[in-house]
Amino acid sequence: MVGHLILRLTIWFLLTSDLSPVNIIIGVIIALLLPRGYPSRETLKDWLDILGKIIVAIPQAYIEAIEIIFRPHKYEDLILERVQATRSPRLIFLDIFLITFTPKTIVFKYRQDGWYEVHRIRPTRAVNDE
Repeated sequence: MVGHLILRLTIWFLLTSDLSPVNIIIGVIIALLLPRGYPSRETLKDWLDILGKIIVAIPQAYIEAIEIIFRPHKYEDLILERVQATRSPRLIFLDIFLITFTPKTIVFKYRQDGWYEVHRIRPTRAVNDE
């Protein structure tokens, strides 16, 4: 319960970029009124793993943004990334958010067969590109 409230409030604050008392009250009310999903299958290990990825993604996003500014990336491609087999919808959402958070990649499509289609940019042409 508390974990879901914190997650919903975090998303609310990221969307609104406002930590005023009124916005906090509105966020808490919305977080409490949103319907609950199905019982979660996530374990504490899954949440700690995603927290570690978030901590790594923040500086990585800044580094990639600086790279793009000083060395433009002219080449792009689509790659497939495998979704972990035991991922719940909440963790899939966070995976997609993390991939899209970094400037060089964005999830183009989530496929029901267990793959993310990821669009990425690169500074150099890949070996197998023609």
